[in-house]
Amino acid sequence: MGFWSVWAVGVGGMVGGIFPVIGLAVQLAQKGAPLAFLIAGTVALITTYAYAQLSVAHPCRGGTVTFLNQAFGSGLFSGTLNLLLWLSYVFMLSLYFSAFGSYGLSLFTESQDPFWKHLLISTAILGTTGLNLLSADRIGKAQSWIVGVKLGILILFIAMGISRLDIQTLEPATWPPLQSIYAGAMVIFLAYEGFELVANSAEDVVNPKHTLPRVYYSAVLFVILLYVLVAIVTLGVLPVEQIVAARDYALAKAIRPLMGHLGVVLITIAALLSATSASNATLYGSARFSSMIAKSRGLTSRFRKNLINQSSRGLFITSGITLVIANFFWTRD
Repeated sequence: MGFWSVWAVGVGGMVGGIFPVIGLAVQLAQKGAPLAFLIAGTVALITTYAYAQLSVAHPCRGGTVTFLNQAFGSGLFSGTLNLLLWLSYVFMLSLYFSAFGSYGLSLFTESQDPFWKHLLISTAILGTTGLNLLSADRIGKAQSWIVGVKLGILILFIAMGISRLDIQTLEPATWPPLQSIYAGAMVIFLAYEGFELVANSAEDVVNPKHTLPRVYYSAVLFVILLYVLVAIVTLGVLPVEQIVAARDYALAKAIRPLMGHLGVVLITIAALLSATSASNATLYGSARFSSMIAKSRGLTSRFRKNLINQSSRGLFITSGITLVIANFFWTRD
């Protein structure tokens, strides 16, 4: 894998977070949301330094699992931490699919009918699970195209919205107290989770010592800029009250005045592509990832044996938990 292929993995893992997080970020940080995105991005950038050094020192497909095993040994402690990491990916993935359900529903009606939203979420999860099970290799080869299309849609959103910005509405005097901005930043950090997926590609990277640090830093810096601009345009197009009211599909609400129904369709496509690329990175790797966790002896012997011996079970377990969390944890009926 060359620079751009690995870069697409990192950016693809991060960019999907903007769809479910932007509305909540504005609710917490209000007009200080761009600063909150910058603060969270700075924390992510500092974290990438550790990941860049560790990925060069231990270039393997295990990523964070390997780092923890190297530091603490293959035992209960490292196994527990790895299990928590796996669950964090499941929560992130379920959040992406929940966002897709909200954006998909916004195509048809402003009222959030729970039945159709649950149907969209469940269909998307089961569909992408089937694709990963039957033709994951083809999806993997299309990762760069998927990332390119959704980035193109977001860049179009930024370009269309910049011309309608009223910069005076974003002056620091309109910002909430700093503690609200910091609270928003801590939630927003979830939108940057995904850059560590680069570590899982380290074994297949050409010249990892030079390529990996450049991928980490450039990917996170690019996403910081993208997120800050998206937040600025969203706040420049819609009042805070309307963004909060449409929290689950805020970008679809923001793009409607700019491009009408076509814009909503494009944003929904981007949300689906984000869920697809996230599932491609998480579901496809879940069998190997869960197997390595099991070998860390962080699970019961029977559960560990099932994960190690049948790789598809890791996929089904991840998908099943994602299905439950996306439908009953993130959704608001």
